[in-house]
Amino acid sequence: MPVIYYIGKEYSSASTENLINTYNEKRWGEFYSMEKNSIDMIFLGSSHSYCTFDPDIFDKELNISSYQMGMPLQHPDSTYFTLLEVLNYQKPKVAVVEVYWDMLDDDFELKQASMLFQVLKNKELEKKYIDEVFPLGEKIKYNINILKYQQDYFALKNKELKDDLKEKFGVSDKIYEKQQGKEEYRSKGYTFCNYNMLPDEFDKTNQFKNFDGKNWEFKSSQKKYLQKIIDTCREENIEIIFVTAPVANISMEYIKNYDKVNSEITAFAKENNILYLDYNIVNKNEKLLKHENFRDDAHLNHSGVEIVDRYFLNFLKENGFLEILKY
Repeated sequence: MPVIYYIGKEYSSASTENLINTYNEKRWGEFYSMEKNSIDMIFLGSSHSYCTFDPDIFDKELNISSYQMGMPLQHPDSTYFTLLEVLNYQKPKVAVVEVYWDMLDDDFELKQASMLFQVLKNKELEKKYIDEVFPLGEKIKYNINILKYQQDYFALKNKELKDDLKEKFGVSDKIYEKQQGKEEYRSKGYTFCNYNMLPDEFDKTNQFKNFDGKNWEFKSSQKKYLQKIIDTCREENIEIIFVTAPVANISMEYIKNYDKVNSEITAFAKENNILYLDYNIVNKNEKLLKHENFRDDAHLNHSGVEIVDRYFLNFLKENGFLEILKY
């Protein structure tokens, strides 16, 4: 038992060295420091949210205050509990909920819940999440640090090995060397990035090469929490919009039967009388984006963010959201 405790403690400390976790801590730390009820529009969802919506663009154009609360891998269950914590401090008028299909076909995912708990101050809400969402086996796993933080630990050790090889022998990670530019947390929850897609992501390592929408399933567990997000927003008089962020043009060329994915999410949005904007359909029809607007095969870089956010500003204005935000 002492050995397991010691290793678990080391695994836990590794999580604090993870750069993504650092961004999360800054995002939530800044959120908790904001004046109460000072946010007009909140962005929620996965990394596709914080790689798509830059609050500064909306605040300058609309003279409002918005905030980005997207987190890596976040599924609707975590988004729902994020929303509940947001409402303990803020009363936004509009919630932009990013819905990425890869987050909708899992019954449960521990890693994204763990990342939320690392930054969530509300321990009662954390307990409610565990009691309500976690399967029994995952509840047990979450109480053992050696299992809870093993991904962070091995990611850290892998980085340390690469850094050591580079320093001692001039051996470098080719992918790291090719990725020119910078990524940094800026403000209002937004992470700036001006990387460009790596050559391998056009073919060799593209994650969408074997994706077929016919095999995709909109899981009832995640649909349940999307419904809870909708119901909660309506109880709080918050207007809600669904958005699917764009993946790279080359990725869409690989994806088969995307229309099935889009039609299921569209149908769910229509059932709930919610506006839904799918940027993959918009990009296909209007040719908004080029390869150089993406940081990888699934996320925009800042040049893409500027294009997409300008489009979304017009979308908000055309659909009456400017009046809602100004009210």
